[in-house]
Amino acid sequence: MKTVNEVSKIAGISVRTLQYYDRIGLLKPTDYSDAGYRLYSDSDVKQLQYILLFRELEFPLKEIKAIVHSENFDEAEALDQQITLLSLKRDRLEALLDFAKRIKSSGGTYMDFTVFDTGKIDDYARQARERWGATSEYQEYESKHAGRSTTENQAITQSLMLIFGEFGKIKTGAPDSPEAQVLVKKLQGFITDNFYACTDEILAGLGEMYTDGGEFTRNIDDFAGEGTAVFVHEAIKRYCA
Repeated sequence: MKTVNEVSKIAGISVRTLQYYDRIGLLKPTDYSDAGYRLYSDSDVKQLQYILLFRELEFPLKEIKAIVHSENFDEAEALDQQITLLSLKRDRLEALLDFAKRIKSSGGTYMDFTVFDTGKIDDYARQARERWGATSEYQEYESKHAGRSTTENQAITQSLMLIFGEFGKIKTGAPDSPEAQVLVKKLQGFITDNFYACTDEILAGLGEMYTDGGEFTRNIDDFAGEGTAVFVHEAIKRYCA
């Protein structure tokens, strides 16, 4: 059996995230110590692997919970899909590295923008999400996404980041301040209007994602300033309490 701190180090995620996974029933430890500390079995750690793999596909936690706890969940199939997707991402990173080296060696005159095409990765990720994404939230997201042009989707993404930019301007204040809570309500409404019905439960899950150190954290902090993702998470916690 492994402690929550050991699993945190093994998986590269925070103890707080593991505690949250326990609270929402996504990943519950097999046992607890006499002192009340969480204890995880090898089976628990194995399940965590699949959870984190689906997170790479940007599934909401609610959907991941439904998938990994389903009687029809095929571990081998899920793993094969993840291997393919991660291999595609690896190939793209290698192409980008080669592209950067060519620019450097040519003095900036080398031009080949095909390296920035993520179509193959996006298409495969879409297929995987279609295989597993059976929830009403995902279906609503797909319906809205399919009905918009690339330009419209880019504009929506930019508008979402601008909301995080507003959080960044007040991140030195209190997360339960009226200003912060108004922004949380604005964020929830924006997600509902443009992606899927964002309940308080889903919003709380997103807040956890924003601070797990992955792509969401980097994107938010790169755009709105370091520490913004944590501030948004804390503001969401107050809002959903």
